[in-house]
Amino acid sequence: QVQLVESGGGSVQTGGSLRLSCAASGVVYLTSCMAWFRQAPGKEREGVAVIYHYAAGGRTYYADSVKGRFTISQDNANNMVYLQMNSLKPEDTAMYYCAAGWRSPCWKPSTEYNFWGQGTQVTVSS
Repeated sequence: QVQLVESGGGSVQTGGSLRLSCAASGVVYLTSCMAWFRQAPGKEREGVAVIYHYAAGGRTYYADSVKGRFTISQDNANNMVYLQMNSLKPEDTAMYYCAAGWRSPCWKPSTEYNFWGQGTQVTVSS
């Protein structure tokens, strides 16, 4: 099993920045993928960014809507995953979730991820 705890959410104005953190514990070394998803009220959960296990090259992929603004990274020594969010927009407002998956590929629907955190709220005001 893998346990995930997110932190770092909050309220910012348009153009601001936030850094989300995800602390992972358990058999993290067995996972192939770590990801950030988000879900706004009345909308489906969508993938924001994914990162492959460092042993698989640490490749990253992003949703088109966040490319150039968000950066996913991992600290394998401390089992941490981060999402640096810059130039935030009101449409980025959502609950953000950290997820872990046993198998690649990593850019895949939320239903194919195995473990989830409780989420952290991000609110961007205009």
